[in-house]
Amino acid sequence: MEALSVIAIFDIGKTNKKLLLFDEQYRLVWETVSQFAELTDEDDFPCEDIDALTLWIHAAIETLLGDNRFIIKAINFSAYGASLVYLDYNGNIIPPLYNYLKPYPSELSKKFYIDYGGEQNMSKATASPTLGNLNSGMQLYRIKNQFPEKYQHIEVALHLPQFLSFVLTGNKYSDYTSIGCHTQLWDFTKNNYHDWVMEEGIDLRLAPIRQCDSLCGYFKDSIPVGIGMHDSSAALIPYLVSFTQPFILISTGTWCISLNPFNHTELTEEELKQDCLCYISYKDNPVKASRLFAGYEHEQAVKKLAIQFNKPLDYYATISYDANILTDQETQTYESAYHQLMADIIVQQVKSTDLVLNGSQVKKIFVDGGFSQNSIYMHLLSEYYKDKEVYAASIPQASAMGAALSIHQHWNQKNIPTDLIALRLHVSCL
Repeated sequence: MEALSVIAIFDIGKTNKKLLLFDEQYRLVWETVSQFAELTDEDDFPCEDIDALTLWIHAAIETLLGDNRFIIKAINFSAYGASLVYLDYNGNIIPPLYNYLKPYPSELSKKFYIDYGGEQNMSKATASPTLGNLNSGMQLYRIKNQFPEKYQHIEVALHLPQFLSFVLTGNKYSDYTSIGCHTQLWDFTKNNYHDWVMEEGIDLRLAPIRQCDSLCGYFKDSIPVGIGMHDSSAALIPYLVSFTQPFILISTGTWCISLNPFNHTELTEEELKQDCLCYISYKDNPVKASRLFAGYEHEQAVKKLAIQFNKPLDYYATISYDANILTDQETQTYESAYHQLMADIIVQQVKSTDLVLNGSQVKKIFVDGGFSQNSIYMHLLSEYYKDKEVYAASIPQASAMGAALSIHQHWNQKNIPTDLIALRLHVSCL
């Protein structure tokens, strides 16, 4: 049997670490998933075991190279953002990889914003709300101020996706998708690092920037390795290569993130207060985004409904949209309560999506992730947006596929397929 030419993608989430293989038609042909126990930092806060992750990457790719079913033509990475790995002057890791959920020291945060023009000005320039450690630039600022001896030993700070590329190539680069993901490092009004980065000398600890469709280097001198990508920006790529007309993608999970690559208006103070921000696309363009914690709220609510009505936890998945239930709320059943929950979520979703919808000529809305399979969510969303085409989108491993597509020209001589995404149109019933 002839070996299959594939690209290997490491897709690194906070919980699941995946290795996936896509063939030249971008069909998922193999995958494996691993999880690692967390460590704790000096304050006993949970953090990633970066050494275990590094060892797993080396072992996994060596195993694949010995598998005669596949020919590895290229390797790339997608990974969660807001996480920096620090390397000393010998290329060794300076632990830990701090958790972006760790609370940020309030006095240090206060000092930073007093010194650099206030929260509003900083947020507006860097297209990011004030998010503590989720602003990864603030992690470096904290180390410089609280651990100056450790800071002096840092040669370079790499965002996690670019560190993973370094693991296989030994080359150190930054990329725009990681720099632009609510880091407070990048000044969107100047298209360069913010002045505070230079004033603090932090730019001297950051690697040279390369575009994410370029290579970081080669593994074993022959296999091209991509620069690595922030996973949210990677997940947008299959849509950007498939559709040229303006669209919004609502990526649903724990967070429901509305991404509009076609809205180029500057973030307002009001939008920032409502948790809007900008990402940077793989073509180095701003992507306006808004966030809603709807997936988490849904998860908590269905737990309560299961207890209240003595139903299985996943009973909601059996319920289909019924317009009559929403108009008749006199009889309180699980079905009516769940319809009302989804109606409440959709009201908030529309408010969130409208924040990035304004200022663009969007005619299509794509929904992927968990809620794309929820008939109530999809029907109600289509009723609110009667003037637009609302689609449930299905795409296997969007972040990983995006990372594969970003370096298409370096490994794949075939044309990108036109059927990467399966779409199902939802039409308003009203």
